[in-house]
Amino acid sequence: MPHIRPVSDLRNNFADISRTVHETAEPVFLTKNGYGDMVVMSIEAYERKLFESEIYFKLKEAELEAKSTGVRYSHEKVFSDLRKNLADKIGKDNV
Repeated sequence: MPHIRPVSDLRNNFADISRTVHETAEPVFLTKNGYGDMVVMSIEAYERKLFESEIYFKLKEAELEAKSTGVRYSHEKVFSDLRKNLADKIGKDNV
């Protein structure tokens, strides 16, 4: 169930709102004059949402590319390339 509070609670009950967003890892929706105005969330929840959005965007990009080309890669090829790129990056960072 979403947490909905008036925007005035941000000033008057900040500690309670902070505790809610950290304990539940869910956003609190703030209203002004009965209408949605803002969303407050913890930094961890915000970063998780950004990460999920980035993954979704990359998957959508891959799906569109797959539709436009007949090229397919085996999991062996993909993981081999990933391991090589990772080894190259680790090698460069340690130099």
